[in-house]
Amino acid sequence: MRSGRSVASRLLIAGALLAPAAIAAPAFTVPTEQFDDPALLVKRTLGNLIFSDPDLSEPPGQSCASCHSAAAAMADPDPSSPTPEGAVAGRFGSRNAPGLTYAAFTPPLYFNAIKDTWIGGLFVDGRAATLEEQAAGPLLNPLEMNNPDRASVVAKVARAPYAWLFREVFGEKVFDDTAKAFRHITEALAAFQRGPYFSPFTSKFDAFMAGKAELTPAEARGWALFNDMDKGNCANCHLTTPLNDGKTILFTDFSYDNIGTPRNPDNPFYDQPARFNPQGRNFVDLGLGGRIVAPELKGQFKTPTLRNVARTAPYMHNGYFSDLKAVVQFYNDRDLRPRCANARFTREADAQAQGCWPEPEVKENVNTSRLGDLGLSDEEIDAIVAFLHTLTDGWRPDAEPTPSRRR
Repeated sequence: MRSGRSVASRLLIAGALLAPAAIAAPAFTVPTEQFDDPALLVKRTLGNLIFSDPDLSEPPGQSCASCHSAAAAMADPDPSSPTPEGAVAGRFGSRNAPGLTYAAFTPPLYFNAIKDTWIGGLFVDGRAATLEEQAAGPLLNPLEMNNPDRASVVAKVARAPYAWLFREVFGEKVFDDTAKAFRHITEALAAFQRGPYFSPFTSKFDAFMAGKAELTPAEARGWALFNDMDKGNCANCHLTTPLNDGKTILFTDFSYDNIGTPRNPDNPFYDQPARFNPQGRNFVDLGLGGRIVAPELKGQFKTPTLRNVARTAPYMHNGYFSDLKAVVQFYNDRDLRPRCANARFTREADAQAQGCWPEPEVKENVNTSRLGDLGLSDEEIDAIVAFLHTLTDGWRPDAEPTPSRRR
């Protein structure tokens, strides 16, 4: 970093820029060690500015934050569409935009021989090994920010109001080398995503685990069912075992599974031009099996963290479920309901009204050993949903109902 400005002045600039309106300040505890390194703070400030810049798409108008908004736990803020619209009007991707909170904890994709399963990787099919690699994807995707190449992205950053800060962080001649400058853009974006605004640990559950909050009776029952191996058993894949620090629970094991999610009739990707979707309504998303050619991986998608899940509707890779309770209901009785009459394309609301479930998008490899017949009552489903709401960051103790005693 150049020394043209003092560390103090850089920190003043960084402090002013690190809390834009789009990023809500957490209400519980901020990990203060994140702010110990002035150079890292400035780099994260730069990443924030790039993340929020709507001029980096082609045509201008869409930023990273457009599909990963703080209001939706860094997921798509528009729950009315199962997949987000890109910078070009009418162009939609094939998948629901996943939340980016806690993504920094995701390991690169690898095969765990002990568990006989693939684990890790960014995106729901694990195709990116690092946050840097993940950040590059949307910038160049024609269904997202639609830039034709890296040079066009670099040129836009070079013209941006924060270009001086980019030079401050990476050197005065950084824009002379396009490949290097693009790598630095993704480096700044990744640094921002590794910061406390993406992983604040400020939920009611975190306060509960720290002994600073108590769960309501419904939340406490949901927590028990979540961990009950003979009932919900959600913790089998959404792990409640702390990491090596003994306190950090991520609610995912980063593994892959085909849970039998139906096709989404409302997925706008079906209607995209043939150059983007040559299969039309016959398109099938193979998930991990689409990038690692193995029959047993077809239809498998990465287990997401459940942190902030109450704010990230719609759910599943194609946004089929619009309601969190419907997701738990599907896990509970997927194998007990009859198939819907229109087995391939039945909307969630119609399936619920008819008391049926459509057939899976990918019929092979559906997990029938851990879900599909959990034996939960309606009250128990509601309790699990109540617990899932405790995983929402930004919890405040005011206006809480009468708590139960922690056990």
